[in-house]
Amino acid sequence: MTHNAESEKSFQKETYNMTFGILSGLAIIMVAAGHLGYDVMAVGGLFPYYSFHIPLFMFISGYFYKETAEEHPLAYLIRKVKRLLLPYLVWNLIYGLTALFLRTRGFSMGEEIGFGTLFLSPFLHGYQFIYNYASWFVPVLFIVEIMNLLMRLVTKRFPEWLYLAGSLLVGMAVVYLAAGGHVWGYYKMPGKILFLFPCFQMGQFYRKKLEKHDTLGNLPYFAILIGIQTLLNLCCNGLNFSAVWCSGFANGPLIPYVTSVSGIAFWLRIAKLLTPAAGNSRAVQYLGRNTFAVMMHHVMVFMFIKIILAGIAAHSGFLADFDFEQYYTNIDYQYLIRGNEHFKMVYLAAGVIIPLLLRRGMECLQKKR
Repeated sequence: MTHNAESEKSFQKETYNMTFGILSGLAIIMVAAGHLGYDVMAVGGLFPYYSFHIPLFMFISGYFYKETAEEHPLAYLIRKVKRLLLPYLVWNLIYGLTALFLRTRGFSMGEEIGFGTLFLSPFLHGYQFIYNYASWFVPVLFIVEIMNLLMRLVTKRFPEWLYLAGSLLVGMAVVYLAAGGHVWGYYKMPGKILFLFPCFQMGQFYRKKLEKHDTLGNLPYFAILIGIQTLLNLCCNGLNFSAVWCSGFANGPLIPYVTSVSGIAFWLRIAKLLTPAAGNSRAVQYLGRNTFAVMMHHVMVFMFIKIILAGIAAHSGFLADFDFEQYYTNIDYQYLIRGNEHFKMVYLAAGVIIPLLLRRGMECLQKKR
């Protein structure tokens, strides 16, 4: 789920793409907000996060894929291992130890550390230690990146529309099978990969074929998208689906890709409109480059906030309605002071800012070595 991992090389060698940096930042905020059930960016429910935000990350990753990878495939593979897989596996171990420690303090979440949870579960589901469950996307992205490279090496650069059309047909077949109850157990791993693979190709197709034609005026552009999305909301049985579990497809094999395209198109244009205002903002660039950190740690940050609130509830007369049973057993439990929905903004702000500060601290330590 990370813009920095796919585009860091191009950031270092080319002018920073502020539009896609903003888009990446918006996308990771939606991910964190989605885990809070906080619809602050859902446009009044018109664009539900879970109808497009994971495909959006694949789209961004696909956009930054460069054909030069096919000239040096081994170097590309090594780079992806270093930037995606190794950091994930290191943090997976750290969160395994964290879950082990918290179980000694009464928490029941997270599995035991072992070969399976360290090296197999990340590719099967990614929920093994629960406190970093949002990072399930990283191994999936790694596999998609390598699949894309191999496909293009074997086919010797077929027309771009053929990659997109072929992957879409396979993805729609997966949705059809999932809706029929045939994508379960170990089948969910290849299911979610094949479902998301077309979204990676969409990024390539947009950069190579569509971006130069993306000049429609804002008024007709948004009118078309909002019109489409309104019809979808009126005519469909809910637009959300689960990419991680390859489930929740309630409207046939095509609609998930329609909502993915409409959501991506909407927020891409928003990012373009925000680009002049962002200028060369270092803060915006830092968020866009470090979505990996936010994705990896925001759930744990939510947990830290609950630990603080639990301490207040246990040692004072305040927060008497704090639910300790949910606190110890349910990672998605959120305590809202006085039941105020707006307190979710505290979780959201901390879930974005604290991982970035952690990342910055690690960078400073590396510079001192």
